[in-house]
Amino acid sequence: MAKNFAEIAFTDSVKKLQEHHGSRNAYERMEKYNIIDGLTINEVSFIQARDSFYLASIGTNKFPYIQHRGGPKGFLKILDTKRIGFIDFIGNKQYVSVGNIATNKNVALIMIDYPTKKRLKIFAKSEIVELKNNPDLYEFMDLNDYKFRPERMMVFNIEAYDWNCPQHITPRYTTTEINEAFKPQQDYIAKLEDELKKLKEQIKL
Repeated sequence: MAKNFAEIAFTDSVKKLQEHHGSRNAYERMEKYNIIDGLTINEVSFIQARDSFYLASIGTNKFPYIQHRGGPKGFLKILDTKRIGFIDFIGNKQYVSVGNIATNKNVALIMIDYPTKKRLKIFAKSEIVELKNNPDLYEFMDLNDYKFRPERMMVFNIEAYDWNCPQHITPRYTTTEINEAFKPQQDYIAKLEDELKKLKEQIKL
């Protein structure tokens, strides 16, 4: 990972706009000095906790295509500090992302943690791996307790990444997260109800 996120994202047209609006000097420093060679423990823990992400690919017609990918928490696997991957489930068989990747391996991923309003952006070179071609990789990425029908594997060779501003991300919570948050209250209510039941039994005596 010799490049940083700004080096890829800031094309000449982007730089001209930054100059016009007065932000170029600050972003030029980011472009020169904000270089991290591989994922750190911060990114690794964030990626491992995700149950979905958005994948952008580019078609031969030059239109981008953005697709939501989801699974159980942790379905996106860390292969090493510069590679992540997942098992691609059988879906509606449109094959837009896979077809795009066949002709253009450049992709972008966006991962969001809605409760904490954190967002990670990744530029990567994508690779389609057939199940039969790498059984060891499939075994590593297998989801033991999750029902799915595998069709292929996708591996992303990370070129660069950046953490995005949390502004305007609306916090959202899963049912599991809500239940976990309210569990102490539910336990406390259950305890009070049990004590009340015992008091009523004592009064009857």
